[in-house]
Amino acid sequence: MPVLVMKFGGTSVATLDRIKRAAKRVALEVAKGYDVIVIVSAMSGKTNELVGWVNETSPLYDAREYDAVVSSGENVTAGLMALTLQEMDIPARSWQGWQVPLITTSAHAAARIEDIPNENINAKFAEGMKVAVVAGFQGISKEGRITTLGRGGSDTTAVAFAAAFDAERCDIYTDVDGVYTTDPRISEKARKLDKISFEEMLELASLGAKVLQTRSVELAMRYKVKLRVLSSFEEPSDNAGTLVCAEEEIMESNVVSGIAYSRDEAKMTLVSVEDRPGIAAAIFGPLSDAGVNVDMIIQNIGEDGLTDMTFSCPTDQVLRAQKALNATKDSGALKFEELIADTNVAKISAVGIGMRSQSGVAAKMFKTLSDEGINIKVIATSEIKISVLIDRKYMELAVQALHDAFELEKAS
Repeated sequence: MPVLVMKFGGTSVATLDRIKRAAKRVALEVAKGYDVIVIVSAMSGKTNELVGWVNETSPLYDAREYDAVVSSGENVTAGLMALTLQEMDIPARSWQGWQVPLITTSAHAAARIEDIPNENINAKFAEGMKVAVVAGFQGISKEGRITTLGRGGSDTTAVAFAAAFDAERCDIYTDVDGVYTTDPRISEKARKLDKISFEEMLELASLGAKVLQTRSVELAMRYKVKLRVLSSFEEPSDNAGTLVCAEEEIMESNVVSGIAYSRDEAKMTLVSVEDRPGIAAAIFGPLSDAGVNVDMIIQNIGEDGLTDMTFSCPTDQVLRAQKALNATKDSGALKFEELIADTNVAKISAVGIGMRSQSGVAAKMFKTLSDEGINIKVIATSEIKISVLIDRKYMELAVQALHDAFELEKAS
């Protein structure tokens, strides 16, 4: 039988009634002739509760025990989903990560998937099981300890299973009905996309769109897994949601497909750094070692042997960045006059595969912001993306203006 992977997020399984609703969707796919692998998250709010218990019990906790606790939320959901399907006379059973087994690295709370042998689940399919309900977000290390994949890890679990079982498609059920041209809460003109390329979705996910976890999109692109994002709260339809697929499957698209934003950005500037070979490594090596996620990087033209270096990072990593750079300065490995942190900025990005073949996107973006009186602090580009840092107070205005300027409310 063909295999279909269906993933249900926390809001889709938040109550027993919602689990029943999700189970009915699974039943529809079973009736079409699929063997179904269902990946479930913990019930909404449960993971935060478990994390809170860990922190209250042991602020300097053992990461191995942290994983043992926080992974239990998915186990509960998997068991309840399997029971619900059994009550509907559908042969189903639950699987925890170690039972599959989903083999991961030993990086607790941030493990990466290394292998998903399919023999155990396929053997059960051959015996008549129609649905394997797998606890998402978790696996087992080679040392035999429970591991977790980090926030949003159930998305990654689902895509990895789709790749391992050569699934026809991977459906991600969530509380939104697809991928939009921008956040509908900011622009009422936001339009749901029928299709979007892996590359565009990867950029949007990394730039602040919360629909899919970045790692899950990376996996889907690498293994050519068709992803469909759709709502578990709308009536089932073959054309529902947004299909994330290879660029070749999209006949024609707008030059810009979406406007993304990230509210919690910071701009950091090292003033009067030595302008010499190796200076970038001296700055960004310690930042990497400290786990600071650097995005945009700008180096000014040097003068009198000195230059300024500017980069952006999430606001919650500013203190970590300051500590790392000041420690490097104290050690004598790096010299600078001042480290300035501006935590009142936002990142706005225009994304689209059409940029590869059409010019003028940057000019239109910059003129649109200029017409609204919005000053650009930093610019970064890639083949299908243009990102700028602006004052945070102008974030919503910038998103709305750019959405209008690129006429994203219109279908291609």
